[in-house]
Amino acid sequence: MVRKLIIALAATGIVLGTSACNTVKGLGQDIESAGQAGSEAINR
Repeated sequence: MVRKLIIALAATGIVLGTSACNTVKGLGQDIESAGQAGSEAINR
């Protein structure tokens, strides 16, 4: 029973870690997009 609990916790950690990486990557893309929009507005 303890082994199943450890496996379940490890699997949950992997899933949450993977989704967090995607969230940070998406946030970086949003920030980059906002920076490009600001740069284009300044150059006009």
